[in-house]
Amino acid sequence: MKRIVFTVTNDLSFDQRMQRICGSLAHDGYDVCLVGRSQNKSVTLTPKPFQQKRISCLFQRGFLFYAEYNIKLFFYLLFQKFDCVCVIDLDTIIPGFLASTIKNTKRVYDAHELFCEMKEVATRPFIYKCWKWIERTFVPKFNHGYTVNDLIADEFKKMYGKDYEVIRSIAKLNPECGQTPKEKFLLYQGAVNEGRCFETLIPAMKMVDAQLIICGDGNFMNQAKQLVQDHQLQQKVIFKGMLAPQELRSITNIAYIGTTLCEKDSLSTYYSLANRFFDYLQSGTPQICVDFPVYNKLNNIHRVGVLVEDLSAESLAASINSLLHDKQLWQELHENCKKAALEWNWEYEEKKLISLYNSYLG
Repeated sequence: MKRIVFTVTNDLSFDQRMQRICGSLAHDGYDVCLVGRSQNKSVTLTPKPFQQKRISCLFQRGFLFYAEYNIKLFFYLLFQKFDCVCVIDLDTIIPGFLASTIKNTKRVYDAHELFCEMKEVATRPFIYKCWKWIERTFVPKFNHGYTVNDLIADEFKKMYGKDYEVIRSIAKLNPECGQTPKEKFLLYQGAVNEGRCFETLIPAMKMVDAQLIICGDGNFMNQAKQLVQDHQLQQKVIFKGMLAPQELRSITNIAYIGTTLCEKDSLSTYYSLANRFFDYLQSGTPQICVDFPVYNKLNNIHRVGVLVEDLSAESLAASINSLLHDKQLWQELHENCKKAALEWNWEYEEKKLISLYNSYLG
């Protein structure tokens, strides 16, 4: 049985993308191990069809965290038996490369995004130079790889001549899609990070007759909570924090409108394809979505949301209110979500993933 080790720097409990990938390969007969970090607030891991390993670190953020985690990850990999290591984004690429070189095993690069073009990296010159050096040094050494959409794959082709495959991060087929009665609230699910338009979405709620429920955590959480206080919206904007996948899907199933919003602050964001886009449609939930190229292309195939270019509070409020009160429009998008769910689901996408790893590992 071939053994594959996947490496991330986040908490394993809430990483639905990696749970799908590892679960699919495990069910296909691979011996799979997912390695991530242990945090002070980490919850107990639930049993999965693959192995899970958490690495504890004294430091929790910044350079010292990455240095400590990468050193510990390298020594963990060095003393593990595996046929292939797959590193997710740049933050675990060095130990993955070193261990696979020493052990003469296959290595795969999973590019969830254009890491160096994220706002928190691209706007900090020294940090950008460091990550860009890592990218230029190590990505060309990964002949096998995949990413989440064609635009990002094209960028890797331009930069490094790599023909990376596209494996979209799509939710599993939801048997309850469109079957659960809806409640009139808006939902944001995912990382509560800088650049996700909370500066305009939260003030917009003053002009919307509905609640906004935010499920997730991130580097903008304190600022988001402060915005709620500043605008006296404590009764209209509710923070649920990090939720287990099944609990999150239960909320998504009853949400009336989802939100997929982000600023055009970096190439990584502009080319992004967020997991939540598919999570919403798999729950039959129409969404207010930013009009970026990937979303525009998908929405032209199945119109599952209202695309917006103007991200001001006033414009967002107008778009939200229109979808809240136009029952015919909402119903049309709702029905389109149910149709799209039959085509855009992980059960279809995983076939490409399995075929890819079969080709890598023979």
